[in-house]
Amino acid sequence: MYQPDLSPVADSLALSSLIAVLPLLTLFVLLGGLRMKAHWAGLAALAVAVVLAVTAYGMPADLALLSASEGAAFGLFPIMWIVVTAIWVYQLTVVSGRFEDLRRAFGLISADPRVQAIIIAFCFGGLLEALAGFGAPVAITGVMLMGLGFAPVRAAVTVLVANTAPVAFGAIATPIITAGNLTKIPYTEIGAYVGHQTPLVAFFVPLLLVALVDGRRGVRQTWPVALVCGAVFGLAQFVSATYLSVELTDIIASLAALAAVVLFLRLWRPQGGEEARADLQKAAETEQGDGSAGQPSKPGGGDLPVAQSATRNGQDGSAVTGTLPMPGAAQRIEGPRILMAFLPYLIIIGVFSLAKLWTPLKEFLAASDVKFGWPGLDGEVLTAAGKASATTVYTFPWLSSPGTLLLLSGVVIAAVYRVTPAAAAREFTATLHKLRWALLTVAAVLALAYVMNLSGQTITIGTWIAGAGTAFAFLSPVLGWLGTAVTGSDTSANALFATLQQTAANKAGLDPTLLVAANTSGGVVGKMISPQNLTIAATAVGLIGRESQLFRAAIKWSLMLLLALCVLVYLQSNVLAWMLP
Repeated sequence: MYQPDLSPVADSLALSSLIAVLPLLTLFVLLGGLRMKAHWAGLAALAVAVVLAVTAYGMPADLALLSASEGAAFGLFPIMWIVVTAIWVYQLTVVSGRFEDLRRAFGLISADPRVQAIIIAFCFGGLLEALAGFGAPVAITGVMLMGLGFAPVRAAVTVLVANTAPVAFGAIATPIITAGNLTKIPYTEIGAYVGHQTPLVAFFVPLLLVALVDGRRGVRQTWPVALVCGAVFGLAQFVSATYLSVELTDIIASLAALAAVVLFLRLWRPQGGEEARADLQKAAETEQGDGSAGQPSKPGGGDLPVAQSATRNGQDGSAVTGTLPMPGAAQRIEGPRILMAFLPYLIIIGVFSLAKLWTPLKEFLAASDVKFGWPGLDGEVLTAAGKASATTVYTFPWLSSPGTLLLLSGVVIAAVYRVTPAAAAREFTATLHKLRWALLTVAAVLALAYVMNLSGQTITIGTWIAGAGTAFAFLSPVLGWLGTAVTGSDTSANALFATLQQTAANKAGLDPTLLVAANTSGGVVGKMISPQNLTIAATAVGLIGRESQLFRAAIKWSLMLLLALCVLVYLQSNVLAWMLP
């Protein structure tokens, strides 16, 4: 049986960490520096990780390759299964012609694109993160912003930055519940601590969004509504995580923020909305003119952005093919058409709420999961502590997966919208085709994560960082950021580092719950630069192969928010301890 050695290089933890970080450096240098396409960067980093696992860590080659295969399988199902079905559901709204009504319905709240970015990317995206997570919010809100006239790059970066504050409590607080299960610290306690950290991120994110959409002018003209949205979202997170329900935190926060924005806009309206929209339209036309939208990528048309590629039905039932119209003086809609426009998302909320919150159904779905030891790997790998690795047991959540729940929701939506089975199947096939490179990228990145985890490379890096003693409180969020950046999942980051955070805290005389919560909070700002999320965003808006461009645009915001969290956690470990529950 293989047991990782944390210091395989010259019996030095520091040197071993420098070697172990090479796959991550390979990934980020190729992606951000050399602008290599994400799937090639992921495969190259995977190759480096496998070589190091065999040569530096002494892991048998067959076990290293089997680890990669399990990670790839996990990346495809359930992760990319969620993304495929999420984009397919969106496509159903396009082919039915109802997306136009949804665009106009959001326009009833505000025609200002900066406010629409807050409402869709932050509030609505937060609600989707609360229910589904795993990339679905980025996929759906990205194509929605595209349909509203945003240029592809701006739409993608906006939704990536927006998909931060809700992540810790995403998928009905799965990251926090996972941390609790691993550390045996009550997850409600961890959630309360996180609720005293992520509201800081939430408060500033809407301001960042309006800055991304319209620069300094956008901040100057819309800061009141941005601050109201961020403050209400953060306050609702704080109250719900501390006193109400960890599982429902993001649902409560997203709905409260949306309600606050709607009410505030009845009292105050920002200036400059028309100028901002005109500039957005010019930017979109410029991107399409210089080819930066990533199309076409093959003779005869190539891969168009998902939001623009479908054949849709007009209100008169006739087929309309081509791009969605740029928003202008939107036709007003009322009553039943507004309800029908929002119906897909009401159905999704209903299905996920039943599946996650109704105990009998939740238990039935959980019991349907198929779990089995990965052939040739299970029972052959130990953790660094000498215990059997639980990572080698693969779970196939064929019925309980958010992707399957989205598929069921899509079937209902297709029936209500009278999309024929043939048309729905055609859109599903087209979605799979558009996502083919994204499927490869995510499979490669998750394979990389599994190889690094099972060979001991990840725990080597984490243990070395944990050796900073009391200063580890400052570095603690970095581990969560790193884990989420690599795996694309705050849940996976907690699976990697939650126990390490607990152990390091005990050795350094720090509060274990604080550092486990810091791991979760650090992960929320790492998600925007994870290759998995970058690929999902790029694919959704038609920037396939341009992930490096998005990485360079998002990395500065990720690092800025990470620094803020590091300072906050360090202060909470001493002078601001009174802030903690």
